Amino acid sequence: MRVVIADDSGLLRDGLTRLLAETGTDVVAAVGDAIDLIATVDQHRPDLAVIDIRMPPTYTHEGARAALELRERHPQLGILLLSQSLESRYVVDLVRAHPQRFGYLLKDRVVDVDVLVQAMHTILAGGTVLDPAVVAHLMGNTGLAGQLDRLSAREREVLDLMAQGRSNAAIASDLLIDLRTVESHIARIMTKLDLHPSADEHRRVLAVLAWLRS
Repeated sequence: MRVVIADDSGLLRDGLTRLLAETGTDVVAAVGDAIDLIATVDQHRPDLAVIDIRMPPTYTHEGARAALELRERHPQLGILLLSQSLESRYVVDLVRAHPQRFGYLLKDRVVDVDVLVQAMHTILAGGTVLDPAVVAHLMGNTGLAGQLDRLSAREREVLDLMAQGRSNAAIASDLLIDLRTVESHIARIMTKLDLHPSADEHRRVLAVLAWLRS
């Protein structure tokens, strides 16, 4: 896996580079702003870009805006946004138009490198990884936050793990329940979020993006 890291913090860039190198990930470049990010991706054509949303010069949405441009320039590029806080500008456009190979995690949730690497592999496999707090925030912005209120505590746990890109088997292992129970929980989540059976292979993604129905 060839990765570019974009974050204005040199300490974080260096730390991520070392940690990912220990997992066998090839960090081809690490940059500190959106302009260098776009130029670096154009040059190196990595498999995935890990991007901080807030970067110079205004420290508002440069990373997310750059991610949107990169998605148009390199449709197959995996994109993982990282942020200290919840953001929705540009992120909504990214998820609506390009839900595949996309992720958005809060930095506080990335407690160890394994969480980050698992998210990156899920994204490269064509999946979507969203922090549950991000989902709730985006749903609130579209007036659909009440849909999550329908879920039981256990269903929320399952949805949390789904949003992290866990497979059914991994969810069963994490929650110490059998696979059929996980499948039953997911079926109820689909029903409560009004996600009806379809041929869409990304129905699982829509379970954590119910707000897209608006």
